[in-house]
Order: sequence, then structure tokens, then C-alpha cells
Amino acid sequence: MSSERVPVELCKGINGLEKVVLREVRGSSAELYLYGGHVTSWKNDHGEELLFVSSKVIFKPPKAIRGGIPICFPQFGNQGSLEPHGFARNRFWSIDADPPPFPTNSSSRAFIDLILKPSEEDMKLWPHSYEFRLRVALGPGGDLMLTSRIRNTSTEGKLLTFTFAYHTYFSVSDISEVRVEGLETLDYLDNLQNKERFTEQGDAITFESEVDKIYVSTPTKIAILDHEKKRTFVIRKDGLPDAVVWNPWDKKAKAMVDFGDDEYKHMLCVEAAAVEKPITLKPGEEWRGRQELSAVPSSYCSGQLDPQKVLNF
Repeated sequence: MSSERVPVELCKGINGLEKVVLREVRGSSAELYLYGGHVTSWKNDHGEELLFVSSKVIFKPPKAIRGGIPICFPQFGNQGSLEPHGFARNRFWSIDADPPPFPTNSSSRAFIDLILKPSEEDMKLWPHSYEFRLRVALGPGGDLMLTSRIRNTSTEGKLLTFTFAYHTYFSVSDISEVRVEGLETLDYLDNLQNKERFTEQGDAITFESEVDKIYVSTPTKIAILDHEKKRTFVIRKDGLPDAVVWNPWDKKAKAMVDFGDDEYKHMLCVEAAAVEKPITLKPGEEWRGRQELSAVPSSYCSGQLDPQKVLNF
């Protein structure tokens, strides 16, 4: 059996950091680093990269990896006393050799289970006991599934309250040729205007300047249509009521050391999240948040893209 077909492989990545490569029989693949529990690559069966990672990415702890799918926990953005987006994305996770039973309808063997528990240092920073289990799986059709299970393991009766997001960076051909469907007419909090609440007006969301919005009470499916690539990403999510849409545009791009000046044209973050209303768990309780990503040819929608077809296929 050639190494190309091994469904799960642990190897060294950039700067000697450990990474896991998942491979599906038909040729799709995903890579994730134990640093951050961070997915950095998702390729279809033609070997095309579907996630954006900056060309200036810095693979050096404690810096978070710029691109892929950072995990924001236990705090999204600056909504709390911790560093922006919390600390899960710059901690070293462990492979979970014996995860609790996992109800799954996928027959895929290309999956890995990771676990994060607080260190003594973390407990000083954020004094809460938890177990964060993450399963990353590649489906037979090349779909990428991330399932997070977070359990309050407090023995002192303490509640566990957190916000969360999969900060997914999608690779797009040209941001001006992209539109997002499934968020029309919804309310959003605008991070560029002190989280003021507005209602989305357009038929679909398109991009011509910086955007940083938290859409609330969103549907379980959202589509990103890339006209130039004739590709549609579909995000299916569960347990994650919000969706963050972010593109830094030119000024913010230039201000980030680990982001190319023009790279904002080739990426879009659409993030399945639980932000507006924090999750609170009693001791022993577990929360689950799941996202499934798929990429389908837009031609499948026969020319004129019908969002209902895209979202209901």
C-alpha cells in the first residue's frame, strides 16, 4: 500500500511542528497541526487547495497560524479579558487515543481525534476546568467535518461560560466576484461600528470594502459562490447559531505582518460561531458544535445560480 493511500499519517510539518495528514481514497486530503488543533489544508480530489493560508504565515509558537481553520475558544474576538480569540489556537493539543463513543454516520477512516485540557498556566489565566475534544474527518466525497465537544469537568460546582468560532479562511479567486447566500434579511452586529445591530438589506452579500459582521440566528446552511472558479462552498453547521463574515481589505491587510498586502483579494472568512449568546455549561454538561464544509461545482446549478438549489441539494 503506497503512503499516498494511508488514511491517517502523523509527520513533521513546517519548523518541525507535528502535523496529521488525512487522505480519502478518491484523492481529497486535509492537514492539521497539533499546534492549535489547526486545520491548515483541505484539498479536493483534483489536488486544488480550498482553504487560504497566508504566504507570510508564521509557524512559530506562540503566534497563531494565519489562515486555515483557527479555533476561537474560550473567547471570540475581544469579548472578554483574554487575548483576542482566546488561547486554544496557540496551545499544543494531544492526539486522543481513546475518545468517548462518537455517533457518526460517516464510514470514512480518514479522521483524527484531538484533545485539549487546561495547563496550570491556563488555569491561572482562566480558572476553569474543561475537556475540549475535536474530531476532524474527511468524508468519502471530500467533505471536511469538524466536531467540537466541550465538557465542564469542574469538581467545585463552577459554571463554564465561553464563546466559540471556527474561523475558517476560504480560498477564493477574487473577492469582488464572490457572494454569500443564506444570510439575507438577517440581523448582524457590525464590529466596525461598535457592534451596533443592523439588518442585512441586500439579496446576497457581496464585497467592495472591509467587512466584519456577526450575523445572528443564522440558518444551518450558508453558501459562498465563487463565480470565477465556478465553485460553491457550502457550510453546514450545528450548535453554532451565528456566522461571522470577515475580510480585512487593503488597509488592515497592510497592517498585518503575517498577511500579504494583496492577499485579502483571495480569501474570505465565513465562521460558524456561538458569539452573541455565550454557551454556559454546568459541571458534567457537554456542548457540541459541528461544521461540515463541501465544495461543489457551480455549474451543477445550471448557469443561473439558484440559492435554494445550492442550499437544499
